[in-house]
Amino acid sequence: MEDIKRCGWCVGDPLYEAYHDNEWGVPLYDDEQLFEFLILETFQAGLSWITILRKRENFRKAFDNFDYRIVANYSEEKIHNLMQDAGIIRNLLKIKASVANARAFMEVQQEFGSFNEYIWNFVDGKPVQNELQSYKEAPAQTELSVTISKDLKKKGFKFVGPTVIYAHMQATGMVNDHEVHCFRHGQVKKMS
Repeated sequence: MEDIKRCGWCVGDPLYEAYHDNEWGVPLYDDEQLFEFLILETFQAGLSWITILRKRENFRKAFDNFDYRIVANYSEEKIHNLMQDAGIIRNLLKIKASVANARAFMEVQQEFGSFNEYIWNFVDGKPVQNELQSYKEAPAQTELSVTISKDLKKKGFKFVGPTVIYAHMQATGMVNDHEVHCFRHGQVKKMS
């Protein structure tokens, strides 16, 4: 395993490497998984992804396994309890945004049949294939992430700025930003 070439951003941390090797950039078409990443990306805003990964299981427990149908109906009492949960990021605006996003998520499902249909339509159902030499070449946002961000905001989503959305696109495989020398670049490319 030591000869494996990975994207530079994950090297040296076993949790980061496992996430990189098994999840990051793999095209996701499942609404439940897409919602999980949307919530995690919301909480990541202004923080590092490794911080969120280390708390992922805590988030999963706190947010009812990321079941958007349950999250959409969170009461003020539940929101108050989440603010007391030291295992997650205790940011009231982000917690409330997660509830609003669950509601908006279901409205998108009603309109488009699924969130998957809606979000993947922005890339015509196929991942954008980039050829990065270094992860440092990846943009923080793109014209497309700006467009998606604006559309999500119009639909009532919160904490979905262009940078958050580009990170979501990378995580869920809408864009393949694995470095070209990374063993996952070709593997992920074949999945599209």
